[in-house]
Amino acid sequence: MATYGQQLRRGLPRVVGGEPWPAASDAPAAAAVAEPEAPSAATDAPAAPAATSVATEAPSTAATAPVAASAAAGASAAAPTAGRSVRRGLPRTPGGEPWPPASLAAPASATLAEPAAPSGSAPGPAAGTAQVAPPAAAAPEAPDAETPAPARPTAPVAAAPAAAGAAIRRGLPRVAGGEPWPPAGFAPSMAEADDVAGAPREDAVVAASDSQPGDVKAAVAEQPRTATGYDLAAPLPFTRTVWEGRYARTRTAPKPEAERVGPFTKIQWVGSVIVGGFALLFAAAMAVFAVRWLLSLEGMQSFMATYPGEYHLPEGAPVGFPAWLGWQHFFNVFLMVLIIRSGLTVRTEKRPTAFWTPRNNSKGKISLTLWFHQSLDILWLVNGVIFIVLLFVSGQWMRVIPTSWEVFPNALSAALQYVSLDWPTENGWVNYNSLQQIAYFATIFIAAPLAAISGARMSKLWPADAKGLNKAYPIEWARAVHFPVMLYFVAFIFVHVALVLSTGALRNLNHMYAAQGSVDPNAYADNWLGFWLFVASLVVIAAAWVAARPLVLAPIARVFGKVSGR
Repeated sequence: MATYGQQLRRGLPRVVGGEPWPAASDAPAAAAVAEPEAPSAATDAPAAPAATSVATEAPSTAATAPVAASAAAGASAAAPTAGRSVRRGLPRTPGGEPWPPASLAAPASATLAEPAAPSGSAPGPAAGTAQVAPPAAAAPEAPDAETPAPARPTAPVAAAPAAAGAAIRRGLPRVAGGEPWPPAGFAPSMAEADDVAGAPREDAVVAASDSQPGDVKAAVAEQPRTATGYDLAAPLPFTRTVWEGRYARTRTAPKPEAERVGPFTKIQWVGSVIVGGFALLFAAAMAVFAVRWLLSLEGMQSFMATYPGEYHLPEGAPVGFPAWLGWQHFFNVFLMVLIIRSGLTVRTEKRPTAFWTPRNNSKGKISLTLWFHQSLDILWLVNGVIFIVLLFVSGQWMRVIPTSWEVFPNALSAALQYVSLDWPTENGWVNYNSLQQIAYFATIFIAAPLAAISGARMSKLWPADAKGLNKAYPIEWARAVHFPVMLYFVAFIFVHVALVLSTGALRNLNHMYAAQGSVDPNAYADNWLGFWLFVASLVVIAAAWVAARPLVLAPIARVFGKVSGR
């Protein structure tokens, strides 16, 4: 007796994470097939009826007998299987029957009734048994090389009930012109597949929504279905119970940028002034301590005794200030303040509000502010020429022009005394110290001519067609000189006024504004006439500063030309 083992091949699972298909309970158990013995001549009676008989019609070779016997045994073993039908696949041999055989795939509940044989024919298999006929041209099947699996009871394979209500999903036929695969009754329905996989079904979702309130039920029914049953992108059909937070959907508007005045904002300017002021005070304090230590040295004490800060004027030098010098001083300050104001306006003005055009030159149109600046320049130059003439006629030039080389060491001595806060005793009515003399000389004979020459080069009075002159004196040089000279005048006025007020304000103001003084430095120290004249001059200058605007300047400019808004 020879024993052959057969084992059903299992494939991939039908659902994600499931068991390989077909299930282990659906696989037929390996059964030992007994090879039939040769029939005895004396026994002609038929054998006892079996549960399933297998008939073979004209087998091509005797080797097909074990296959038929094993198929019959597998069919009898699979008969109790119920609940699922076996899905048949490709044949195991070329041209053979789809695997597993029909006797194994047929459910137990479906019996195949063979039609009755006609009279006179050989008796067929018993009614109600499954008949498996191997194909005539089938080649003998080699026994499986794998070890036979142990026999185990299998559950009966039942076809899907027709009353389940779910349509059977069938695919393309296996042969041309054949029936769609799998045949009806053998493929599991979609409802069973869903039950096996555990995936929610639409009917289950709708049934679950029946227990919700009416509005929620309608919202659930209207949602588009996905593999999970709901559309995750759709809003929930009920009110959220979690608060998103105060700033979840709020976007605060950015703060507007602070207005800038030049490179910094107003607050930054205030901070810069405060920090810079403290830095200057610290630097000044360090300078005072350093100079005081320097003057305490023996060599510096001898230097200060030799050069006290001033030298004697030449014989015949005038004493005191004449009245015309006081008036010249007032006009010079008045014009200088307005010139600086109008010059800064011209430098920063981007869109003039009014223009001035000369009567005899329509191409010489300039802004009204520039016309005012140049008009003040002309008046300042006229006042300066008168001052220079009177200065040399009266001999007052010896007070502001150095007449000895001793002016330089005395100027250094005076500077050290100022820095050490032990200021030199002076009497401007008689003589200036050397540092004052050098400062006045530089302002009158160096800074003023540079301002006049550079201003004339940038004005319309300069000949534009003089190529040689323009090449020798480019306008870029004039612009590079004019603004620094203006800054020098601002610094000079600030330091000059500070020293006048800090070294005896009443006496110094009486000298310059009231033309009162004497050889005694303490004379006129209690006279307030010069002070009130100084205050009156400040009021006039402030009024001119406020009035320097197009509304006031336009009527004056119309006397000398044409004023227009464009």
